[in-house]
Amino acid sequence: MSKQATPPPPGDKPKPTAPPPPPTWRNWIWPIMLVVIFALWFLLPTRSPSTSLSYTQFLSDVSAHQVKTVQLGAVGATSSGTLTNGKKFTVVIPPQAGQNLLTTLQDAKVQVSAAPTGQGFGTEVLIYLITFGLPILLFVWFFRRLSKGAGAGIQGALGVGKSRAKVFDEERPSTTFADVAGYEGAKSEIAEVVDFLRKPDRYTRVGALVPRGVLMVGPPGTGKTLLARAVAGEAGVVFFSVTGSSFVELFVGVGASRVRDLFEQARKRAPAIIFIDEIDAIGQRRAGSGAVVSNDEREQTLNQLLAEMDGFEPSAGVVVLAATNRPEVLDPALLRPGRFDRQVTIPLPNVTERAAILAVHGRGKKLAPDVDLNAVARGTPGFSGADLANLANEAAIFAVRDNRETITAEDFSAARDRIILGRREGSNVLLPEEKQAVAVHESGHALVAALADNTDPVAKVTILPAGQALGVTEQLPLVERHMYTEDYLHDSLAVRLGGRAAELVVLGQGSTGAANDLAGATDLATKMVREFGLSKALGPVGYPEGGSVFLGGGGGPMSSRPFAEATQAEIDKEVAALLRQAEQRAVALLTDHRAELDALTSLLLEVETVDGSEVYRLAGRPDKSSTVPSVPPITSVPAHVASAADPVTSGADTE
Repeated sequence: MSKQATPPPPGDKPKPTAPPPPPTWRNWIWPIMLVVIFALWFLLPTRSPSTSLSYTQFLSDVSAHQVKTVQLGAVGATSSGTLTNGKKFTVVIPPQAGQNLLTTLQDAKVQVSAAPTGQGFGTEVLIYLITFGLPILLFVWFFRRLSKGAGAGIQGALGVGKSRAKVFDEERPSTTFADVAGYEGAKSEIAEVVDFLRKPDRYTRVGALVPRGVLMVGPPGTGKTLLARAVAGEAGVVFFSVTGSSFVELFVGVGASRVRDLFEQARKRAPAIIFIDEIDAIGQRRAGSGAVVSNDEREQTLNQLLAEMDGFEPSAGVVVLAATNRPEVLDPALLRPGRFDRQVTIPLPNVTERAAILAVHGRGKKLAPDVDLNAVARGTPGFSGADLANLANEAAIFAVRDNRETITAEDFSAARDRIILGRREGSNVLLPEEKQAVAVHESGHALVAALADNTDPVAKVTILPAGQALGVTEQLPLVERHMYTEDYLHDSLAVRLGGRAAELVVLGQGSTGAANDLAGATDLATKMVREFGLSKALGPVGYPEGGSVFLGGGGGPMSSRPFAEATQAEIDKEVAALLRQAEQRAVALLTDHRAELDALTSLLLEVETVDGSEVYRLAGRPDKSSTVPSVPPITSVPAHVASAADPVTSGADTE
């Protein structure tokens, strides 16, 4: 049995609809223009009808007392006046008339006035142009503008539908890949895209296709935009730079129009690279069917971006670079291969990269011989390029305050404390009993850290207030850690509670100074139980809070828990048990080493700041910082990257 073909249903092809009729107010444009022309005609000074008299007739009328007024022009020019019957006249007075004419006019009692210049031909032409030509041109331009706006919508009339991308063509940024410190893997992946656009034949011979898009993700300020500027400087192609927020507008449809215009310009000038900074402004996950609130403008913009990157219309020769620090909120359709084929993570710099970045920001600054950039890099774990740039600038400011032109190692140390803790206060802000309590508290932190086996080395202990901290014990990690063992976490809990334990041992009671320590220790213990599976009672289960990958922060406080109330009670019990064990361990260590604790407290009260090596000497333990692996020397001087995190510190805070 054969099946006869049938034509497609009429609904598959929409019927063309006639354009809407123009608004009625447009019919009043031409009458308004005519009214304006007539108003200008009567208001502006123009030529009025007058009688032209010969000089002889003029003298005859003066003698007959028929001339009422006369306005004499320049010699040989046209003069004008009024007759007694109200008519106006013009006359050319010869230069030979002289004083005799004035005497005749005075005898005839004619009102005589003089004009400096008369209206020449050019003046009259200008008056006619202003009266007739300018209104006509103005209304024609306005009418044509409105005609274009009717076809393109309101964004066409106001010009808001155009892309606001900044184009780097002949004049490109001076930043290159050589100016970016570290991130060799990320630079190689992005450099491949640039190389493909420069030399496509090398890849097409093998059958390789250029990635449609490269998404750079990482913490804020780690150099994503800097890498894009380096691409603009390296690329031999047109580079379009635009931010995600520039697509979002008050009018619905404007963002989609700007996306279309951007890709249309890129296709015309292909090969080209489009860089979209902060793409999460328009690429957020679209609302589901059960969503209560949705953003129609943002979703239309995202839909247009998806269609431009991988739709019916191919984007040959156009590569999209994008940067974000919130990849978890991006729509899955945007992240799939074919749109963003590669995701390049830009992490915080390691110690070697930090040393190289510091060398970049040290250019143009006079550094003292005691400044070791490798030591500064080791003392700034978690710092990004922006933080390191701020560190170098703050160190220079400290040098200026001391009326010096050379930056010393002490300036870098003070600048680091200023960034992490805040402005340093004098010790005289504390009462004597408070200063004693802070010294005991910080001695407990430092001594427990020196006596425990799996802790980071103690770098410095101070009882000088800074910011909200009344005192600080600084610990700097030996190496860049990427994972932490259970022993390290238990020792970290003991160190965090070492200050409170010292207060209990020496003073016999706790204080509000341990509030920040308790909060940090509780947070760490909660993660050990709920996320890391380090509780025997709960077993190997994990209930992470969620939140942004790079921006930190957990879920909302009112969000539903993925576990029962009984599980929450068990978590609370395990957290409390971990904290009690850590406190008991710290109290036992300090009780066994009470003499060392008293000696460190007395030294702090005397000098206010104690170096880590002195802490280890008093504790009778080898200095852990002496085993720090050496950092490879800096072999190149790259340029800056960017953002911040805190090194491991503990201290007594005001509450």
